Amino acid sequence: MTGESFTPDEQARLAPYVTNTDRSIFALTNLPEVIKGALFSRYSRSTLGLRHLLLREFIEDEAAEFSAIQGSTANTDQDAALAVGRAQSFYDRILDGYGDDSIGELGGGHLAVEEVSILATKTLEDARIGGSPLEKSTRYVSFGQKVKGDYRFYKEPRLLASQHRERYLNTCRTLFKTYVQLNEPVREYVRSRLPRDPDAPAAAYERSVRALSFDLIRGLLPAATLTNMGVFGNGRFFESLISRLRIEPLQEFQDLAQTAWEELAKVVPSFIRRAHPDHRHFQSYAAFTKAQRQQIQSVAAQLEQGSSELLSPPARTSGEVCLVEWDADAEIKLLAALLYEHTALPLQQVQEQVRQMPNAERKRIFRESIALREHRRHKPPRALERVFYTFDLLGDYGMYRDLHRHRMLTQWRQPLTTRFGYDTPPELEDAGLTQTYHAAMAQAKETFEAIAADFPNEAQYVVPMAYRIRWSMHVNLRALTWLVELRSTPQGHPGYRHIAQALFREVQRVQSRLAEWMKFVDLDGYTLGRLDAEVRQESKSCES
Repeated sequence: MTGESFTPDEQARLAPYVTNTDRSIFALTNLPEVIKGALFSRYSRSTLGLRHLLLREFIEDEAAEFSAIQGSTANTDQDAALAVGRAQSFYDRILDGYGDDSIGELGGGHLAVEEVSILATKTLEDARIGGSPLEKSTRYVSFGQKVKGDYRFYKEPRLLASQHRERYLNTCRTLFKTYVQLNEPVREYVRSRLPRDPDAPAAAYERSVRALSFDLIRGLLPAATLTNMGVFGNGRFFESLISRLRIEPLQEFQDLAQTAWEELAKVVPSFIRRAHPDHRHFQSYAAFTKAQRQQIQSVAAQLEQGSSELLSPPARTSGEVCLVEWDADAEIKLLAALLYEHTALPLQQVQEQVRQMPNAERKRIFRESIALREHRRHKPPRALERVFYTFDLLGDYGMYRDLHRHRMLTQWRQPLTTRFGYDTPPELEDAGLTQTYHAAMAQAKETFEAIAADFPNEAQYVVPMAYRIRWSMHVNLRALTWLVELRSTPQGHPGYRHIAQALFREVQRVQSRLAEWMKFVDLDGYTLGRLDAEVRQESKSCES
């Protein structure tokens, strides 16, 4: 029940927009984001309940033009857009009146981003919070189709207007052609190496063969490959995203920023207006960011000139993981954090008492807590977030893209290059299918080096996913536990499985007791054997 009461007329007027009028917990329905955001922003500074606010300041307030905005009187999309425009000043007063950026988190939108390069998707997905992206899978969808007679890759305008035009186009087309040529032979190889179990559903088996085959050839796809993605985000997220895209050096990113701004302005205009290029907030942000970038780049260039010996290609094996930093007091800090919320003592005092504990006692507490986890979805407590590790990693761009999806951590990546070599799936070697693969990779390297001399940023588009990228990861033990346990499962891609296992082993090497929290890491090696897990998963999907 609720302390609020409504007349029958008020109940009728509210009914389309709230799930109930007589309980203290309810949900909003049938309201555009601009109204939900403005409503919640007022909610935090009013003595009224949300439903009374909705009535008084929106439904009954003529200045709000509520009926037009929520669409009950808008006959066309154009009418609705005009209504939003007429009432925009009203909502801007509400949303900007407090000078609180968090107001932008009270509304949002769903943005479909189609025909975008794989290179651009990483920047679209960089934010840790506020947005939820979902990108088309290279495992379950073929990227070999042609549209209007050509493969689907980004035709970078600066490159097409340069002397590199034909070289760029030919190399991208060669990579796609090789991807298509290897598709069926790889599937046949997978079927021959692991025939279908008579008890396994034929459809599930074929879907699994298809998925595994795509995994084996995805390294041929250049960063220019066009894909689709959907993004749900709040207004603050989109404002930040558009602002960042506007100052990127690549034309595609700038075009994405402007188009996203134009479309979101039709849905949540108040939330993203500060990302307009003429807005003072954006201009200040752009000036600061560009100046900072130039300053850091000049220092980095000097650093590279003095460290040329460190830039030689690494060994042929990928998945290099180096633990750079860790906390020697991590065990004490973690246990103190575990105990702290169950006491009335200051953290410093709890920590000192833990430090005085016998080693055997600390070990016992950890072991008993860890034993309670029955599977990986039994997540460890937040106390593990006091423990941090910093890693330097080297792996192919495909595995980086998979691990980049983990957002409760900090990752820095270097630009795409062919400097560090590329990975070749051992299955392709075993099947005798590497001749065209290596030829395509060699062509991509030559083209990259030629383009990079004139267009270092744009040259990234021609780099295939099999080429290695260097990145760094700063992560707490709780987030690392989730990553390692999830990415080491048998059905995972071998590339990131190797990375996940290496992350675990690095922690185990320096802090074996804390590594025990990663209880469900799978350290076994799989090649085609992981097809069994894929088939089982597919079979479960069919049954559900």
